[in-house]
Amino acid sequence: MIHYYLSFENPLTSYIQVQLTLEVPANAAQPLELQLPAWRPGRYELQNFAQKVQRVEVEDAQSGEALPYRKTTKDRWTVANTAGRTVRVRYNFYAHQMDAGGSWLDESQLYLNPVQALLYAEGRQQEPCQLQLALPDAWHIACSLPQSAPNTLAATSFDQLVDAPLIASPTLLQRTYEVQGIPFHIWIQGACVPDWPQIIKDFGAFTEENLAVFGGDFPVSDYHFLNQILPYKHYHGVEHHNSTVITLGPAELLMTHGLYKELLGVSCHELFHTWNVKSIRPAEMQPYDFTKENYFRTCYIAEGVTTYYGDYLLARSGIFSAAQYFTELNGVLYKHFDNYGHQNLSLADASMDLWLDGYKPGAPDRKVSVYHKGALVALLLDLTLRQLSQHQRSLDDVMRRLYEDFGKTGVGYTEEDYQQVVREVAGRDMQTYFDKFVYGTAPLEESLNKALRFVGCTLHTVENGSVSEGRFGFRAAVRNERTEVTDILPGTPAADALALEDEIVAVNGRRVTQNLQTLLSTGTGRYELAVFRQNQLRTVMLMADGTELYWAKRMVEKLPDATAEQRASFRQWLKQEF
Repeated sequence: MIHYYLSFENPLTSYIQVQLTLEVPANAAQPLELQLPAWRPGRYELQNFAQKVQRVEVEDAQSGEALPYRKTTKDRWTVANTAGRTVRVRYNFYAHQMDAGGSWLDESQLYLNPVQALLYAEGRQQEPCQLQLALPDAWHIACSLPQSAPNTLAATSFDQLVDAPLIASPTLLQRTYEVQGIPFHIWIQGACVPDWPQIIKDFGAFTEENLAVFGGDFPVSDYHFLNQILPYKHYHGVEHHNSTVITLGPAELLMTHGLYKELLGVSCHELFHTWNVKSIRPAEMQPYDFTKENYFRTCYIAEGVTTYYGDYLLARSGIFSAAQYFTELNGVLYKHFDNYGHQNLSLADASMDLWLDGYKPGAPDRKVSVYHKGALVALLLDLTLRQLSQHQRSLDDVMRRLYEDFGKTGVGYTEEDYQQVVREVAGRDMQTYFDKFVYGTAPLEESLNKALRFVGCTLHTVENGSVSEGRFGFRAAVRNERTEVTDILPGTPAADALALEDEIVAVNGRRVTQNLQTLLSTGTGRYELAVFRQNQLRTVMLMADGTELYWAKRMVEKLPDATAEQRASFRQWLKQEF
C-alpha cells in the first residue's frame, strides 16, 4: 500500500506538508521514478502543478538516511538505490488556488484536489492508497472516499485517490437525499444560508431526470456535491468519479434567483458527467496519462452534449419553465454567434486545440467553443432524431447506447464509434450532419431553425442596438478615460479602418468622451475618426455599407401560429405544455 500523510504548520502560508511513504521491492532493478501529474481530468490543458512544489526531500524511512535524487523533467524525480528500502518523500505544496479544480489552505479550511499535489510511483498506480490528514479537533471531512479510520481515506488505486477531492473544516454543512435508493450528499462550505427543503426538492427532481436518460442505471453507488460557496462572485464546476466540486458566489446571494439557477445548472451539468466522460470515456483516455497531453477529437461530446443536457434536463424535470430554459439556451446562442471563430475552426479540431489555447481568449476569431457550439450541435441532433422517428428515438437513445457499449464495459469510445451509434439510432446515414457541423464550419442557423420548427419554435434574429456594433462591426470600451477598440468583426466597415487597441479620440472633429454611439448616429453613413494607434495620431474614414447589419442576436422563441402537431411535439421534447 502507498501511504500519504498531509499536515500543515501554518495555514496562513498556504503550504501543505506532504509525506509519501512506500516500500520498494528487494528485487527492483530500476530506480524509483516519482511523477507529479501535469494536468487534471476535466480541464484539458497542461497546468504543470510542479510549480507549486517546494523543498523535496527523500530519505530511508527506517534509518533516516538521506537518499540522493535527480530531477529529470519538470515534474519527475528519479531516486536511485532504493531496492529493499522503505522510502519516505517529503515536500511542501502551495495550496492557494480557489476554483473547482484547485486547492486551498487557510485557518478556516483545507480544500484539496489530490491530482495537483500527490506524487505517484511510476508503474504502481494500481496499488491501494491511504491518505491520512492531520487536522485540528472538530474538523470534519467531505469526500467521496470511505474513511478507514478517523481522518484517514482509503482508495483502491492512485487514479481513484486523485479523482476524489476533499474539503476539511469545522463549519461544513451537509444534507442527504435519495433517488431510487441511491444516496446523494450535498456538502456546503461557506457563509451562506441554504434553503435546504428547496435545494433537496430541486436536486431530487433533476437527479431523477438524469437517471431517466440512462434507463435508471447509475455508474456509482453514491454521489457527493462538494460546494465552496464564496464571499465573492465566482462560477466553476469540475466532475469526478462520484463527486463534483462547485465554486460559486457571492454567498449571501445563494438563494436568489440569479445565483440559485447557476447552482442548479452547474450541478445538473456535473452530475451528467458521471455518465458522460467519467464512465463513457474517450478511448484516448483509457487510462489517463497524467504526464502529457491526452489528445482527443470528441470533447464536443464530453462537454458539448453535457452542456446541452445540463439546462435541458432542468426544463424536462419541471424546475425551469420553458421561458427560463430558453433564456439559458439564448445565452449559449449569444456566446456562439458572438465569436466568428466558428467560421474558421471545426468542432473536432477545437477539441484538439483545448490543449493549445482552448481556455484562453487567444487570437481573434480563431477558434470555436466545444461547450457552446457543442451544445447547439447536440440540440440539433436531438431534434433531428426526434423528427426522423416522430419522437420514438432521441439523443437519449444515443447516450444510453454509449453507456451500455462503452460506459459499463470500460472500453473507451472513438469518434467512429459515436458516428456509428448515431447512425443506428437515426436509422439512416448521418454523414452530412457530421461533415457540416462537426468536421466542417457550415453555418448552423438554417438547420437549427428548421429543427426548432418541428417543436413549434423558431430562431429569431434581433438587430443589435449598438451603432458601432450593428452598423460598423466594432466594439469599444472606456478604459482609464480612453475609448479603445476591443473587437472588430471581419469583413465589416470597421475592419477596413480600425485596428484592435486603437484609441478613438474624435469623430468628425468632436471629442469622444463616452459619447461614441451618439457621434456615430447622425445618419450620414460617413465618419472621420481621429485615433491614436501605437501612440501615433491617425485619421481614418469609417463608412457604413448600407443595409448590412452585424452582431445580430439569435433567440429561440415559440411560434405564435404553431400547429397542434407542433405543440404536441414541443410537449414530447420538453415535457411541458406549449
